[in-house]
Amino acid sequence: MKPLMVVMLICVAVLPVIKSKTNKTPVRYSGFSCLSGRPGIPGLHGKPGAPGRDGRDGREGIQGKRGPRGFQGSPGSQGRPGSPGSDGKPGARGPQGLKGDAGPKGDKGDRGPRGLSSHSNWKECSWKNIDDGKDKGLIKNCFFHKKYSHTVLHVYWNGDFRIYGCNNCCKRWFFTFNGAECKSPNAIDGILHMGTGKNQNIHRVRHIEGHCDKIHKGKVNVGFNVGNCKGYGNADARTGWNSVSRLFIEEVPRPQK
Repeated sequence: MKPLMVVMLICVAVLPVIKSKTNKTPVRYSGFSCLSGRPGIPGLHGKPGAPGRDGRDGREGIQGKRGPRGFQGSPGSQGRPGSPGSDGKPGARGPQGLKGDAGPKGDKGDRGPRGLSSHSNWKECSWKNIDDGKDKGLIKNCFFHKKYSHTVLHVYWNGDFRIYGCNNCCKRWFFTFNGAECKSPNAIDGILHMGTGKNQNIHRVRHIEGHCDKIHKGKVNVGFNVGNCKGYGNADARTGWNSVSRLFIEEVPRPQK
């Protein structure tokens, strides 16, 4: 009974396939005749199998060819400011620029001190061959008109003088203003000293010059005088021999402080 049931089950399972392919009548096998039945109900899906093991890593592939250049990307965000760099070397001097427009007129300044006239105020008195043998006193004088009280007088003497017939002797020539020596800033003078000159009579042109302040404006009597040196007695003096002597006077501004 069991073999017969096996044969029948085989016929049921196989014959539909054969019939569909050959489209023939049923086939007989060893005395058995199988008729094709209706298709059975599909069976249920089996359970999924367990996952297989990971395969081995493949070998590193060959580097491909460089692709074409991509499109330009959008600008990135602005970075942080960098630290200041060191100063560069001074550049070459550029060409001179165009002359600018005149600026606005400035405010009126304070009134300045009264100045001298546009023409200098000066005078020179000169004498030819004075040949004055005076040992003490006024040699020559020159009158000058001083225009301002805040100015200074600039004076000089240019001419010959000498001492004669003495050893260790000294004479002094000096300026006076209205009969008095200058006190501001100091006296204007010059000396001639001779150590050994008992038999000498040497004439030379000499120059004495200076400035005198604090002299009133108006008429000023400027004198050139001779006298003794401090600490010395009298000696034989002579002024203006065989030459021209000059006494120069000039009114000038006060010096800078």
